Amino acid sequence: MQTLMNNMKPYILIAALAMASCTGNNNNTTDTPKTDSGTADSVNAKLKAPAQNMEYCFLHTDGMNAEDTTAIHLIINGSKVTGDMYWLPKEKDKRKGTLTGTTDGSIIKAQWHFMQEGQTDSVAVEFKLSSQQLAQKSSMLDPKTGREIVDPKADYITIYNMDTCGKFKK
Repeated sequence: MQTLMNNMKPYILIAALAMASCTGNNNNTTDTPKTDSGTADSVNAKLKAPAQNMEYCFLHTDGMNAEDTTAIHLIINGSKVTGDMYWLPKEKDKRKGTLTGTTDGSIIKAQWHFMQEGQTDSVAVEFKLSSQQLAQKSSMLDPKTGREIVDPKADYITIYNMDTCGKFKK
């Protein structure tokens, strides 16, 4: 957690400076918002995008007594995403593996390579990253192959909350 906080300090400072630069007098007499890179709208859009070169951890629980857990650890370097994803249901076979993919703004598309029941497999996953949460797009079975794929029509409905990376400590 200390590493995460230390890595976030430069981005918090940049965000604060960007917000402070938008508080000056506005001599623009039109009501039409500008769309160039110097406007408050474009600065706010940039601030909503996830920070690059960061490490994130997220946790989602469900089941009768929140006994089933999915933990995600992401490392974002530019547009490259790596990390780990653990699906840990209470009374079922778990899936533990690695994530490799790319990010385009707040959207992360990755391949999850995992082991389950002594077999290795992989599936595509898609996430939407915000400053405090990660949302996963639903999957479906491909009728042609019978394999799990990201549902192109689905919303990002599984919500993961920021966590301390405790599941990933060795």
